[in-house]
Amino acid sequence: MDLNTVVEVQDARDRAPWRPGDAWLGGGTYLFSEPQPRLRRLVDLSRTGWTPVELRPDGSLEIAATCTIAQLSRFGKELTDRAAPLFEQCCRAFLASFKIWNMATVGGNLCNALPAGPMISLTTALDGRCLLLAQDGARRRVRVADFVTGAGRKDLAEGELLRSVTLPARALSCRTAFRQASLYGLGRSGVLVIGALDPVDGSFAITVTASTVRPVRLWFPLPPSAGALRAAIGSAVADGEWFDDIHGLPEWRRHMTVRFAEEIREEVTG
Repeated sequence: MDLNTVVEVQDARDRAPWRPGDAWLGGGTYLFSEPQPRLRRLVDLSRTGWTPVELRPDGSLEIAATCTIAQLSRFGKELTDRAAPLFEQCCRAFLASFKIWNMATVGGNLCNALPAGPMISLTTALDGRCLLLAQDGARRRVRVADFVTGAGRKDLAEGELLRSVTLPARALSCRTAFRQASLYGLGRSGVLVIGALDPVDGSFAITVTASTVRPVRLWFPLPPSAGALRAAIGSAVADGEWFDDIHGLPEWRRHMTVRFAEEIREEVTG
């Protein structure tokens, strides 16, 4: 779609004062999908040259905001860590064309903050941390689970940039399990639940996305009983936080979340 209110596209490497009507441009798959009447200038990140995915010496993984879904998928297939299958599972949860895969970015998926965003699911489940850069050069780190605060809402100040997401080495070594449900064969995720069992201390984490307006990550020092897991989900997700749209009613989303969480608990601890 043409954005007929945009009068300028600026290279992000050329620093200029941020002004009302500016927006960061990554892959643009969302920006160009619908009218953006408030926008006047796009600040293009495509030439920043950031390494898409990088393994650090400490074993952690840094994913640049500009990393495309296709790049992350290719990297995940070569990753030898135990949690590696989760990368492809979440990439496939897009159910998008190859054109979208080659343009859509990890950072864009997080910043759109849609409940069904599978990069939110992946990075929350693996205890990711966002690196945010302010216009004055200040840096701060925020857990992905806290970065997305609601449907379409995120902890991002005006002009602030999501630079990357870092996944700790310990999370990559976890045994994981993945469940996804949609009302349609090729529909948007209505429920997406991921479990992770830490091989070091036996702790267990369950991450709920798509069925809730924000990502919910529950951590247990030891795998809980079925009843304790069900109660923890009920306490963590308020009645108004079960997402309600054409892709699923809140009651169905709640039911499937609890069902999938129990299946995952049995799978990773069995």
